[in-house]
Amino acid sequence: MSDDPLSQTFAALADPTRRAILVQLAKGVATVNELAEPFDISLQAVSKHLKVLEGAGLISRGRDAQYRPCHFEPAPLELATDWIARNREIWAERFDQLEHHLKQLTKDKEKEL
Repeated sequence: MSDDPLSQTFAALADPTRRAILVQLAKGVATVNELAEPFDISLQAVSKHLKVLEGAGLISRGRDAQYRPCHFEPAPLELATDWIARNREIWAERFDQLEHHLKQLTKDKEKEL
């Protein structure tokens, strides 16, 4: 996986299971067993998803004896949201230009008829 934090965030968010895990963690701290409950996958599979999320900085894991709580870390999502917001303006402007161009083409076509 890329060392670029934004790429790591988007790669981690690409999987629906990982997104669902983040939704759970946004509600509060949870253990691996608690996070695995709603899924029909093994604890090992959930642990692999958690490693990807942790690698992207989207979660952190603590240690308190045998209790290993997982915490949601919002900073990478804020970075992704900022990137999307900046680019949304560019995309909106380009779509507006395309719309204007298509309307002009339609008007020109109507004049020809």
